[in-house]
This record gives sequence, structure tokens and C-alpha cells, in this order.
Amino acid sequence: MRQHQSFAEWIDRAAGQIMIWPAVLILLAFSIFPLLVSAYLTVTRFRLAPGGFELRYVGWLNFKKLLFGSQQYHLLGTFSALTATDWLIFALAAGTAAWLFVGAVRSGTVGTVGLIGRLIAAAVLLALLLLALAVTGDGAFPGTLVVTVFYVLAGVSVQFLLGLGLALLCAQRILGRSVFRVVFFIPLTVTPVGIAYLFRMLADVGKGPLTPLLAAFGLGEVSWAADPWSARLVVLIGDTWQWTPFLFLILLAAVENQPRDQVEAARLDGAGDWQVFRDVTWPAIAPVAATVVLIRLIEAFKIIDLPNILTNGGPGIATESLTLHAFIAWRTQDLGGSAAVGYTLLAVAVVCCVSFFHFVVRRARAHERP
Repeated sequence: MRQHQSFAEWIDRAAGQIMIWPAVLILLAFSIFPLLVSAYLTVTRFRLAPGGFELRYVGWLNFKKLLFGSQQYHLLGTFSALTATDWLIFALAAGTAAWLFVGAVRSGTVGTVGLIGRLIAAAVLLALLLLALAVTGDGAFPGTLVVTVFYVLAGVSVQFLLGLGLALLCAQRILGRSVFRVVFFIPLTVTPVGIAYLFRMLADVGKGPLTPLLAAFGLGEVSWAADPWSARLVVLIGDTWQWTPFLFLILLAAVENQPRDQVEAARLDGAGDWQVFRDVTWPAIAPVAATVVLIRLIEAFKIIDLPNILTNGGPGIATESLTLHAFIAWRTQDLGGSAAVGYTLLAVAVVCCVSFFHFVVRRARAHERP
């Protein structure tokens, strides 16, 4: 009887874990299994064979091909000689990284694992900076890695500023702000593929709905799809239109939940709008802002629909992201090369997002008011 009661009590205490573990195990199975299989594919070469297919072990050949071989131009791009200004920018960045690392060592608050993580983050970020400087000079051409980083940095920055501005605007007592909130939310309800086709139609300078307007400004003959940077800009505009509402909604909730008594006290003391934002609003919403930017960073690295449908990665590979690069390799049955691109994306995304979490999100949360 006591054993039965004790077992029933244990079941009652552990009911929450018992209910949640099946779902956790299923999610882990669907997440870890593809990760392990794709890791195996990175060191193999896939080819069709009679009655099926075969995977031949090739070691690090897929990564070697991407970084130093025939696919280097695709992943990294073509390089130009660095100018004195480029070396100065790199030296300043390296000096800043070294200064921060020495400061972390002297503080004594960072363990061995933290120091190793900082070294890895600094090495990856400095390598990305050096690569960006090498592929943006005269005669050079950026590969999918730099293009993806451009989409992430430029896109998330613009989307955050627009989302914050709209949140601050809609938090004011203005006429029709409820209507504005609904209108700003609409892009988030449209699928990425639908947005890509929408902007493909809008950007058509020959038959699109904006053709008369473009012709009035003398832009009717401009072929944006033939110029690498204008094509990237169109992809960036579509991505910004799609994801700005996400940041807007989260930031609006944070702005509306800021301490009203402090805002009113600052107003009574004669503080202006900028002073209220700097000293009251921003400290209150900084933890939420940092977290939502981190979420958006993780999602931004996976951009594929817009460059695939808008430009098909063109002209050439000018607008091709790493995810689209991996998809095209997979479509041509280069499964090993596709997996290698995917793991390259995973490594860069993990370093960038973990660095952002440690240096921005955690610090923002540490200064959060109790």
C-alpha cells in the first residue's frame, strides 16, 4: 500500500516532465538526425549507381573545394589587392579585439572556456572583415558568404530602426493609430514566396504597376536586375518590407510597457523627447530590443525565397545567399557540397549569434531594472 502511494505521489510530482519528454524526444529526433546525416554527407561524394546510389568517403575534399578549389569564387568570391585604407580598417578592428580580450583576461571574471570562445569569435569576425575588404575592391566580386553577411547586417539594422521608429510613433496618441497597427502587421501575414512574387511584379520596369511612375522619373529603362548592387538592394527592400512588422510588434509592446511614472516625472522636470527616449524609454526596452534582434539575426541567415524568386541568384551569383547556394548544389545532386555549404553557414551563424548574445543581449539584461 505504501509503495503504491509513493509511486502515485512520484507520478504526481513528475507529471509535468512525463508529459513533456515525449514531445522533447520527438523534436530532438527530427533535429539531431538530419544534423548527423548532413555531417556525414560533408565528407562524402554522392553519385547515382545501378539500383540506387552510393556515398564515397572523400574526407575534407568538399570543404577544400569551397575554400581553396574550384568553388572558391562561389563561396568567397574573387579578391583584389588590399589598399592602405583597408589595412588600416583591419588593423583598427584587430586592435580593438585585442584590447577587449586583454581586458577580459585582466578582469578575471572570464573562465578558460569564455576566453577560448572570445578567441574563436574574434578570429571568425576578423576573417569576415578581411574577406569583405578583399572582395569589395576594384575588379573583385563577393561570393555568397559576403552577400549573406550583407543581407544580415544591412537588413537587420534597417529593419530594427524602422521597427523602432514605427513603434515609437504608434505608441503616441495619434488619430488612427489602431489602423496603422493593423496595416503595419499585414506583411507578416504573407508567405515569403508571395512577397517575393509581389516584389518581382512591382520591380518589373516594363510591365509592372509602377512602370508609369518610373517612366515619369526617367527610370523606365533602368535594368536593375543586370546590376549586382541594385539587384541586392531590391532583395533587401523586399526582406525589409517582410520582417519590419515583426520587430515593430515586439518593440511596440515593450514601449507601451515602459514605466509611465518615470516618463511623466521626466516630462515634469522639463525633459525633451530625446532625453526621455535616451534616459527612460531606451533603458526600459533595451533587453527586449536586444532579444528580438537576436531572433531576427538567426532568421536572417536563412534568407532564400527572395533571392531565388526575384533574381534566381543573379546576375550571375550576385544575389545568391548561402542557403540558396546550398539549395542549388543539392538540386544538382552535389549533396556533399550542399552539406558543406550548410555547415559553413551554421558555423558563421553560430559564432555571430552567440557573440551577439554574450556581448549585447546579456549586458542589456544585466542592466534591466528589477
